[in-house]
Amino acid sequence: MHLLLLRLYFIALVSFGVIPLHTLAQSTPESVIQEELQPIEDKPLAPSSVAQVDIPNDLWERIRRGFGMPDLQVELVQDREQWYAQRPDYIHRMTERSSKYLFHIVEELERRGMPTELALLPFIESAFNPQAVSSAKASGMWQFMPRTGKDFDLKQNAFRDDRRDVLASTRAALDYLQKLHGMFGDWHLALAAYNWGEGNIKRSLNRNQQQGASLAYTDLRMPAETRLYVPKLQAMKNVVANPQALGVNLPSIPNHPYFQSVPLPKDMDVALIARLAEVPLEDFKALNPSAHRPVLLAGGTSQILLPWDNAEIFQRNIDTYAGRLASWTVWVAPQNMKVSDAAKRHSMAEEEFRNINKIPPRMVIKAGSALLVPRSAKQQSDVSAKVADNGQLNLTPETSLRKQTIKARKNESMQSLAKRYKVNVEQLAQWNNLSASSALRPGQRLTIMVPAKSKKNKATASSSQRKKAHQ
Repeated sequence: MHLLLLRLYFIALVSFGVIPLHTLAQSTPESVIQEELQPIEDKPLAPSSVAQVDIPNDLWERIRRGFGMPDLQVELVQDREQWYAQRPDYIHRMTERSSKYLFHIVEELERRGMPTELALLPFIESAFNPQAVSSAKASGMWQFMPRTGKDFDLKQNAFRDDRRDVLASTRAALDYLQKLHGMFGDWHLALAAYNWGEGNIKRSLNRNQQQGASLAYTDLRMPAETRLYVPKLQAMKNVVANPQALGVNLPSIPNHPYFQSVPLPKDMDVALIARLAEVPLEDFKALNPSAHRPVLLAGGTSQILLPWDNAEIFQRNIDTYAGRLASWTVWVAPQNMKVSDAAKRHSMAEEEFRNINKIPPRMVIKAGSALLVPRSAKQQSDVSAKVADNGQLNLTPETSLRKQTIKARKNESMQSLAKRYKVNVEQLAQWNNLSASSALRPGQRLTIMVPAKSKKNKATASSSQRKKAHQ
């Protein structure tokens, strides 16, 4: 190449008369001229030094490649392997449920540089059921307890429970597992703490340390459930690693996203969202399990999950939809109320009101509670973000009431009288057919309703009086 450039340089000099042509001929060897005139041969390109990316088609293979935890080799692992191997229907059901969520979990684990075995943990926690609720009130596919959920910013209010939310609960679970691993420096201990609590693991480690015993997971004292917890995960890891060796038929899961996030533009009925997205209602609820009410409030739920191909369908349909988006809104109770009174105020049957707001029998609604009620045709505004994101349903046990007559003092108002007897001023006005601003005369008799003493309380009071009489 450098010879060609030299040749072109000399030709240019000749063209401008700088060098005579005969001089160029004399100064350029024939061999050079012949070499320059040789035709360029097509030569094969050298192999690229860039490594070809081998992307697995199957998600199980991707998980296998990311295994990063030391294997646990104890008898309980073999026991759990056989348990799974003998239940092909159970494996199939779990895999079917997991196929909606696994890709997202694996993506998050890889992004954080965490072992991909952890993607299998919901198999152990909930069989990948985002609606699962334990007897101890743990909820969701990652089984967060209410307090732990709050510690990791999982909202739990009258309208949604983020412990069931696919994105939020996965984020919180991986945050928690990273924290535990940083605390104990060992994945087996971290998993045991996830199941039993970090405080319990710390105490068990301290006890072994004081006794000069091993601090390994296998040598700690712990409940049977926690003792079996890590072997269960190891057994599931072994099933995924080599299903043929255990005689397990592991259904394939494609290595591509199942869902995508779509903004929720307005308050919308859950059934309508599913219809506009052309998704079966149960499938929509499986992707949005925190939607345990018939309406989603945009002020608290900014996005929804839809199957990948249905997201565009939803957007296209909602752009042309001219009907009503939400049949429900939120009403905040101004005072303590009976359920029947609250239902009557909104022209609802008491049973329907109880069912829609999940109110058990023999309970009273406390002031400030946020409740779903029918949305009027004239109402256009959505529920405020403050209520949608923080609304709570607070109930108190229903108590029997009895009438008590009281007298107003000099210069006493309805407000001061209500405060003296610790009742709501609106209730006091209602009991006496007055308004909250009514003027009172000194000595005026009014009626208040106070809790009736139970037979047990009466018996206790009588016993106490007898004891005092004998002292």
